[in-house]
Amino acid sequence: MAAAARPGSPGPAGTGASRCSRRGQRIPPAPLSAAGRAGCRRPGALRLRLRGGPAPGASSPLGAAAGGGIRPQCTARRTDSISLTSPAGRPPGPAGPAPRPPRRHRQPATGVGPGAAPAPGTAPAPPSGTAPAPAPGTEPAPGTAPGTAPPPEPVNCLDQHVEKSPNRVALIWERDEPGTAVHVTYRELLDLTCRLANTLKKYGIQKGDKVAIYMSVSPLSVAAMLACARIGAVHTVVFAGFSAESLAGRITDSGCKAVITYNQGVRGGRIIELKATVDEAVKNCPSIKHVFVAQRTDNKVQMGDRDIPLEEEMAKAASVCPPESMDSEDMLFMLYTSGSTGKPKGIVHSQAGYLLYAALTHKYVFDYQQGDVFGCVADIGWITGHSYVVYGPLCNGATSVLFESTPVYPDPGRYWEVVQRLKINQFYGAPTAIRLLLNYGEEWVKKYDRSSLKTLGSVGEPINNEAWQWFYQVVGEGRCTLVDTWWQTETGGICIAPRPSEEKAEIVPAMAMRPFFGIVPVLMDENGKVIEGNDVSGALCIAQPWPGMARTIYGDHQRFVDAYFKAYPGYYFTGDGAYRTKKGYYQITGRMDDVINISGHRLGTAEIEDAMADHPEVPETAVIGYPHKIKGEGAFAFIVVKEQTAHIDRVKEELKTIVASKIAKYAVPDHILVVKRLPKTRSGKIMRRLLRKVVTEQSGNMGDVTTLDDPNVVKEILDAYQKYKEKSSS
Repeated sequence: MAAAARPGSPGPAGTGASRCSRRGQRIPPAPLSAAGRAGCRRPGALRLRLRGGPAPGASSPLGAAAGGGIRPQCTARRTDSISLTSPAGRPPGPAGPAPRPPRRHRQPATGVGPGAAPAPGTAPAPPSGTAPAPAPGTEPAPGTAPGTAPPPEPVNCLDQHVEKSPNRVALIWERDEPGTAVHVTYRELLDLTCRLANTLKKYGIQKGDKVAIYMSVSPLSVAAMLACARIGAVHTVVFAGFSAESLAGRITDSGCKAVITYNQGVRGGRIIELKATVDEAVKNCPSIKHVFVAQRTDNKVQMGDRDIPLEEEMAKAASVCPPESMDSEDMLFMLYTSGSTGKPKGIVHSQAGYLLYAALTHKYVFDYQQGDVFGCVADIGWITGHSYVVYGPLCNGATSVLFESTPVYPDPGRYWEVVQRLKINQFYGAPTAIRLLLNYGEEWVKKYDRSSLKTLGSVGEPINNEAWQWFYQVVGEGRCTLVDTWWQTETGGICIAPRPSEEKAEIVPAMAMRPFFGIVPVLMDENGKVIEGNDVSGALCIAQPWPGMARTIYGDHQRFVDAYFKAYPGYYFTGDGAYRTKKGYYQITGRMDDVINISGHRLGTAEIEDAMADHPEVPETAVIGYPHKIKGEGAFAFIVVKEQTAHIDRVKEELKTIVASKIAKYAVPDHILVVKRLPKTRSGKIMRRLLRKVVTEQSGNMGDVTTLDDPNVVKEILDAYQKYKEKSSS
C-alpha cells in the first residue's frame, strides 16, 4: 500500500474481498519524529556509496515508500462463490472498483463466515460497535482514549521503519559490476522517495495519474515505484528489455502522462540503450508530457524538450512529502502480462489488500525474521519483483537485495558469490536459472560459502525433480527449507507453497503442496463440477476472494470476467491444472492449455517434460499437444541437447524409454525435435503456445511475441521444423 489507505472502504463490490476494520474517517498523515527525520532535510548532491553502507547522516538519492497514513487491519469475508457485480448489479469500471455503498458500521469479518468461530490462533473479533483491539505490544498513542482509533501510524514501507530504526539497511543493490554493492538505509530511501515524489508533483503528476517506469533494477527504480504510490499516482513498470513498440503499447493502453527511465542500462556486461528506446516509443504516445531521465552510466544521451534530468531536479526538491490519503481499493499499480490474443493485459492491483497479502506471504512462506537478508533475484518488471523485492520485504522492514546482473556474469558462480558476500538468508529464484546453472556443475556452487542460507524458493513455473534435488542438495546442502511456490501476476502473492505449515512438516520435492491462509483451492471437472476427495486431477480454481487478488484488467473489465470467472462461474479459474495427492497436497501439472488428452488419458505436458529432463544430455525440454487422427491428441517434444552430444537418434530413443518407464507408453512423444534453444520470455518462461503454432502450421498468426527474450528464436524453430518435416516425409 503506497499511499495512505483510507479505512472502512469496501473491497470489490460483492466479492467479499478485504475491508479495513476502522471506521472510515479520512485521517491526515502524521509527521515523523525529529529523530526519524534527522538527516533527511538537507538538500545537496545525490550520491551512492559503493560496498559499505552510507556514511551516518549522509543524504542519498535512494528513498522510496509506499506511502499511506495508516496500516489498515484488513480481513476477508468468506463467500460461497465469487461475485463480480456491485450491489446494483454493475461490474466495477475499467479504471477502478464499483461505486461504494453507503458507509455503515460493521463488525470485521473473520474469513470463515458470519457467526463462525475465528480461525485457530486468531483472536476473536471485537463486539459490534467497538474499535479493534490494538496489536500485541502496541499502546494507544499519547492523548488517545482507550477504545478509540489512534492517530495514523507511520507509512507502511518506509516511514514506520525510519521512525524506529532509521539506519537499518533497506536495500542492497548488487550492481552488474562484480563485487560492487550499494547499501541503502531506510532513512536514505525515504529521502530519495520524497524528493522524487516532489519532483513528479512539480511537473504536474497528481493522484490518479499513470506513470510508466522503464528502468533497470536499482534503488532509484524502487524509489520511482514508491514515489508514485506516495502521491497517489499509479505506476506501471515495464521490463527494461522490452522493445519500443511494446513500451508504446503499454503507455498508450494505460494513458501514462510521464515516463521515468535511465540514460542507459547495464546487464551482463552489456550496455542497454534505455533512453533511445523511450524516445522511439513516445513518438507515438501523445499522452506523455515529460520523460524523467536518470544517469546509470556516464555516457551522454540526447535530451529533448520534454526530457527532464531527474537527479538535478531531485537535488532541488524538498525531502519531505506528505503521503496522499487513499481509499483501500484505489489502484496501486498496473502490470502488463502477455495474452494469446495479441494484446497485453493491464492487471490492476489495489492499495491495502495487495500490500497486506505481499507482506504476509513474504513473512510466513519464507520464515522471514528481523535482521535477515532477503535475496529475490527477480527483476522489478515482473510481479515477483513487485511483491518480493519491493512491497513485501519493505513493509516487513527487511533488507532486500536488488540483483541487476545475470546468473552467469562474469561466471556461473555469480549467485553463490553474492550469497557469500552479502550473507543472504533467503534465496528466491526461477527454475530456468537453476536448470541453467545445473549444467555448469557443482564446482561453481561449492566454491563459495552458503552457510548463511536458511530458505530456498522457486518461482515462475513448476520445477522439475532434477532441478529441485540439485537446488536442495547442492545449493542448500540438504539443510535448507526449499519452497516451490505457485502463484500468478493476477493473485498478487504466493497462493500455494510447502510453508507455512506445522513445524518440521514434510516437504515433497517439486510440489507446491499447501494453500496459504485464506486460499481455498478446488479442482473442477470438464462439466464445471467440484471434484471431491484425494488422488484426483482437474482444473485448479479458487473458491473465495483473498486480499491480493487482481481487481480488473485496465480498460476492459469484461475481458477480466471472461478470462478468470466465465469458465467456472462463482470461482476464480487459474488456467492451471492440478493433481491433489492421496494426502491432500497440490501438485501443479501445468497450464490447462498444456494439458493433453491422449486416447482418453489426460496428461500434463509438464509431467512428460519432467521425465525427459532426467536424461543427462538434455538440459531443456518443452512438450505440447497436437491433433492426432487416431489418438485425438499426441505429444510433440522440443529438446535442447548439450553441445558435445553426438548421437542424437540414440538420445531420442532413450528419451522415449524414460517416458514409457516413468509415466506410461501412451505418454511417449510421437515426435522429438532438436532445437538450439526454446522460445522464452525475458523472465525465463517457455512460450509453449508459439511451439503449438509451429506444429499446427499457424505460424502466420503468432499473437503477442513482445515478451520473447529474442524474437529471432521463432524463425530458428520454424526452419528446424521444416527440415524435420522434409526428412520425415522422405
